[in-house]
Amino acid sequence: MPRFFVDEAPVGGNIIISGDDARHIGRSLRMAVGEQVTVCSGGVDFLCRLEKITDSEVVCSVISSEKSKEPNISLTVFQALPKLDKLELIVQKSVELGAVGVVPVLTKRCISRPEKNQFEKKLERLNKISLEAAKQSGRGIIPQVSGIISFENCLERMKKLDLGLICYEKGGKRLSELEYPVGGSVGVLIGPEGGFEQSEAEIAASEGLIPVWLGDRILRTETAPIAVAAIIMNLTNNI
Repeated sequence: MPRFFVDEAPVGGNIIISGDDARHIGRSLRMAVGEQVTVCSGGVDFLCRLEKITDSEVVCSVISSEKSKEPNISLTVFQALPKLDKLELIVQKSVELGAVGVVPVLTKRCISRPEKNQFEKKLERLNKISLEAAKQSGRGIIPQVSGIISFENCLERMKKLDLGLICYEKGGKRLSELEYPVGGSVGVLIGPEGGFEQSEAEIAASEGLIPVWLGDRILRTETAPIAVAAIIMNLTNNI
C-alpha cells in the first residue's frame, strides 16, 4: 500500500497530502477516490481513504490508526565521508534497516573532502533518498542525513549516547558480545575507504567508544554500515 509522510496531525478526521506527493498520487499512481493509502505523522500510521484528488492536494479521511513499527533502539550511523555515490547507498540501506540518522564525519583518511557549500547542495538529494527508503521500508519516521561534522565533534556527540561503537579492523569486541540498551541510543562510527589512523582509534577508545571487530574479512566502507546495522537489529530482535 502506498505510504506518505505529513507534518500535520489529522484535523477533524481528515489528513491533507500536498505538493509532490499529491501529484504522485493522481498522476503517477493514478489512484482514485475510494482507494486507501497509509499516511504517517508523528510516529503514527493512519489508514486513510482518498476523498478528493487534485494536483495540489489530496484529502484523506482516517479509517484507523496504530503506532508505527519502529525499532526499540535508536541507531545512528556516523560515517566517515566516502565518495558521494557510496554515501547514497549507505543512506538508503541504513534507513531500510532501521537507523534513525546518518551523520557524515570528516576523518584523516577521507578521500572525498568537499567544501561545505558543495556538500549542502548534495544534502537535499541524500535526504530525498532517505525519504524514499523510509516509504519503501514502512518506517514511521524519516531519518535525517546531517551536514558534515569533524571527528572531534563526532566523538562529543557519541559520548552523549547510551552506547558508542567504532568499527576497527585491528580488533575489538564482537557485536554479539555487547549489551544493547533497549529503548536507548546507539551510535556506530565507520571508517573511510582507507580506514582509521591508529591515533584516531586510540582517541575514540579513550573517549569511551568501544572498538568492535567484524571478522577476518575487511569490508568496504559502504558494506560495513549495512552489515553492522543488520547485525545490531538482529541481536536486538528488530528483524
